[in-house]
Amino acid sequence: MSNLSVLYDAPGPKAKARNVLYTLLFLAVFALVVWWGVDTLNAKNQLSADKWGPFVTDSRVWTTYLLPGLVETLKAAALSIVLALPLGALLGIARLSDHAWVSKPAGFVVEIFRAIPVLLMMVFASQVYVMYTDIESEVRPLYAVVTGLVLYNGSVIAEIVRAGILSLPSGQTDAAKAIGMRKWQLMVFVLLPQAVTAMLPALVSQLVVIVKDTALGGAILGFGDLMNQTSTISANYANVIATFTAVAIVYIVLNLVLTWIAGWIEARIRRGKRTTGAVVHGGATEDMEYEEPTPGTKA
Repeated sequence: MSNLSVLYDAPGPKAKARNVLYTLLFLAVFALVVWWGVDTLNAKNQLSADKWGPFVTDSRVWTTYLLPGLVETLKAAALSIVLALPLGALLGIARLSDHAWVSKPAGFVVEIFRAIPVLLMMVFASQVYVMYTDIESEVRPLYAVVTGLVLYNGSVIAEIVRAGILSLPSGQTDAAKAIGMRKWQLMVFVLLPQAVTAMLPALVSQLVVIVKDTALGGAILGFGDLMNQTSTISANYANVIATFTAVAIVYIVLNLVLTWIAGWIEARIRRGKRTTGAVVHGGATEDMEYEEPTPGTKA
């Protein structure tokens, strides 16, 4: 089989020279932008040691502000993920139901909450908790943030689940029905296990969105997450840019770890399917030899 692809033409000498030139121009422009940014920050005294030093020399910045904020961020994200995943799975499966009284309401719920900005749902939930519940004011922002994240992301995950199941070949459904499987057996034992691998990349992206969107509660509702701690740190140390940069790095590391864990899980799932799933290929029948049945036995 040829390694050449009909969708890609190997560049010739002139094209290669142009690519090198474009790369050099891009790197030059990028270096100029970086130099301009660093020079501007330095002119505004934003790169001085007193701005960045507290993150290295003063442990209180971490023990009093950043680490407690990180704990609150992880708490809100973990609760939202634990609640949004099953809610999204149920709504996604309900949308595929043959019964209109199940699929129509599920579709209505998904479209409504997917269309509303998550910040608006957080603020609305906060007001509902203030007026109609006895939830203490200290934990009310956490409840509001989790409610908004669960409603929005649960609806998005429902669409991911539905798309993952619909992406499977129709022969899977036909084969399950041929052996007498009920609809719920088909969904639980045949379609969902196979769709999980296809859904994982989109699910990971949505989980990263959940972690980042907790910052909305910190900025608006006073939720004590990482985002909320930036105002306190910058007020105490007069280092707004340094504080936001440090918090951004924490978010990047957190999401990279989450992505790595999800990638590791996906790799294990794929390896498990390769090692435990017995698949008979079309050419396998050519290697089988026909044996004459022995006398007195059925062929």
